[in-house]
Amino acid sequence: MTYTLEGVTIRPIKEDDLRRMWELTFKEENPEWKKWDAPYYPHMTMSYEVYLERKDKLIAQDDYWGIEVDGELIGMLSYYWEHKPSLWLEMGILIYEPKYWSGGFGTKALTMWIDHLFNEMPLVRVGLTTWSGNMRMIRVAEKLGMTMEARIRKVRFWNGVYYDSIRMGVLREEWEEHKAK
Repeated sequence: MTYTLEGVTIRPIKEDDLRRMWELTFKEENPEWKKWDAPYYPHMTMSYEVYLERKDKLIAQDDYWGIEVDGELIGMLSYYWEHKPSLWLEMGILIYEPKYWSGGFGTKALTMWIDHLFNEMPLVRVGLTTWSGNMRMIRVAEKLGMTMEARIRKVRFWNGVYYDSIRMGVLREEWEEHKAK
């Protein structure tokens, strides 16, 4: 299954993508993207050989897809169950290269991802969690019609500063209304 919207494609990861995904995620010691994606958690490099040991959790998975622009893999989308029995699902996105930030690529990818999640599962809500230091992610979520549902104050400590954890979400009916606009 593949979706495309205005030059952005989302799709499951293929074996051919693994080297590129490793280069984007674990090759560098201090990648620029890590300053925005939960920088309060340590980032560890790993060899390509070690990365390949987890390939069965990456290739052709429902919960981990790639984002492609002009045939180039630039990021990933994911989801995880906060509590599966009640269908509480959270999603995430990461665009690794700064040249693709603030260009609308994440908004398009998340639009397709949210559609996919609502179409494939009997969800009533899709959520995402970020931190108050990532204003671009908060703006994208707002642009997608998400509501700030929780702000847990001063629980993310990075570079000597406390930040808030931000939980945002959209209900199925809100998503349908947002798309109709």
